[in-house]
Amino acid sequence: MGLSIKSTNRPPYGILTVLMIGAFITFLNNTLLNIALPSIMVDLNIETSTVQWLTTGFMLVNGILIPATAFLIQKYSVRNLFLVAMGLFTAGTILAGTAHVFPILLGGRMIQASGSAIMMPLLMNVMLVAFPIEKRGAAMGIFGLILMAAPAIGPTLSGWIIEHYNWRMLFHFVTPIAVVVLLIGLFLLKDKKDKVDIKLDILSLLLSSAGFGGLLYGFSSAGNKGWNSPQVYGTIIIGVISLVVFVLRQSKLARPMLNFTIFKYPMFALSSAISMVINMAMFSGMLLIPIYVQTLRGISPMDAGLLMLPGAIVMALMSPITGKLFDRFGGRTLAITGLVIMTVTTYYFSELTFETTYTYLVILHAVRMFGMSMVMMPVSTNGLNQLPARFYPHGTAMNNTLNQVAGAIGTGLLITIMSNRTESQAKVLSEAAMANLKEQPTGVALTDLKQQITMQATLDGINFSFLVSTFIACIAIVLALFIKRAKPAEDTPEGIPQGKKIIPKLAKN
Repeated sequence: MGLSIKSTNRPPYGILTVLMIGAFITFLNNTLLNIALPSIMVDLNIETSTVQWLTTGFMLVNGILIPATAFLIQKYSVRNLFLVAMGLFTAGTILAGTAHVFPILLGGRMIQASGSAIMMPLLMNVMLVAFPIEKRGAAMGIFGLILMAAPAIGPTLSGWIIEHYNWRMLFHFVTPIAVVVLLIGLFLLKDKKDKVDIKLDILSLLLSSAGFGGLLYGFSSAGNKGWNSPQVYGTIIIGVISLVVFVLRQSKLARPMLNFTIFKYPMFALSSAISMVINMAMFSGMLLIPIYVQTLRGISPMDAGLLMLPGAIVMALMSPITGKLFDRFGGRTLAITGLVIMTVTTYYFSELTFETTYTYLVILHAVRMFGMSMVMMPVSTNGLNQLPARFYPHGTAMNNTLNQVAGAIGTGLLITIMSNRTESQAKVLSEAAMANLKEQPTGVALTDLKQQITMQATLDGINFSFLVSTFIACIAIVLALFIKRAKPAEDTPEGIPQGKKIIPKLAKN
């Protein structure tokens, strides 16, 4: 059955506009926070392994809730899902903006995530069924242009706000916009969807939450507690077992909460694997670059945001161009070219020094984003194109879930690698420095020496994490060699009468 939407001669631009504005706000909030992490660490007196939970916790909630969106999209109307999503996001934004301790801030972020978890699969599903396959690349390109404007604006806006105000102003800035978007949806969106007789399998929801949540929590906690902690490997084991049981249960249900038979379509399975690998590799830049430029180089938050602006603009401008190229040439050539660019630039990021110029960082990041613009949307769209229309809710939910899981695992893994490398290098450098002091005493104060060692060790940790990301990206290149242009397995969803009107409309004035 799927979401009650069907391709027509004229796509529902009204509903798409409202949904994109809502998605834009959630994306903007994500990029706003990245530049603010060092400031939050200082203000709340927390470490890197703790502050990463503002990113990882967001993905954790997404990873738990997104699998349920396949059911929600089939069961409820676009209007109702949009209002619930924006309502939760607005409430979380207000809570986070008033937080004076980390647990409350994290709670606000998780409530935001519960709204975001619904928004993205909903929008993706509407776009898939609103546009025919031959125009889908261009449509996704425009979609990418609008959503990439958020990363373009976010870091620079965040840097300016943090330089002049407290980091809480980031949430206060978003709150009135979110309220306005919520009101627009309330008054303009109308729903023509019929009621669907489908019930949520509670056991599946619990297994899904334990499975994805266990994996995400385990990998994320490793950076703080270490891999030998029972809390780390215990939750990972619980997550794996729960996921196995969850998958087995879905195969036996007449209407599964999340349909794993979509992996029988080879291009969808391949696109999911490539997207997961890319997400694991790309989160290194999102977390490590702000730490490097602000903590080690002393670059202001405003300049740190400006550093990332050209890359985000390049990615936004390339999005519609990439969409048209995808419609014409398919995803394989684009993906391989983009992945090679991403891999090479990631390697160069593994050779950062204290003398690396600001201009070099800007150009390198922009080229990396240029490569990424040729990969994410074409790979994902090519995979979804092979699915029958009735599987679109499951395909979008599965993609978003796996991306969140991969991102969280990549974040936890790379932060752990950075922390462990930093610790080991600090020990080596300290021993070498002490031995050198005994042989050739200098007038350097021990506090200054300790600070130099800490900074050098942190730089080595960041570089090593980028090097690991380079090898991860190489895996994606190998997988991309097997991409073929996907054709829809079926033209129409089963169970939906031809000509049935199922697109939500804007209210008439």
